[in-house]
Amino acid sequence: TIIDGDAKVNTIAAASIIAKVTRDNIIFEYDEKYPNYNFKANKGYGTSEHIAALEKYGSSPIHRKSFGRVPE
Repeated sequence: TIIDGDAKVNTIAAASIIAKVTRDNIIFEYDEKYPNYNFKANKGYGTSEHIAALEKYGSSPIHRKSFGRVPE
């Protein structure tokens, strides 16, 4: 483990950027497929808007069932 590795090691920094861009691209696809959850704005984090959408629409097939309380 390297503390602050992305600031100290170029390969870690590059991997971090690739991971974030990949995650964002996946989230944007999910946003188109499941527009009720506004993934593009919250990137899947439990914002109050996202939680309200979960309560209103229930979970989508991509929502984790093991993370806290997710409505079915």
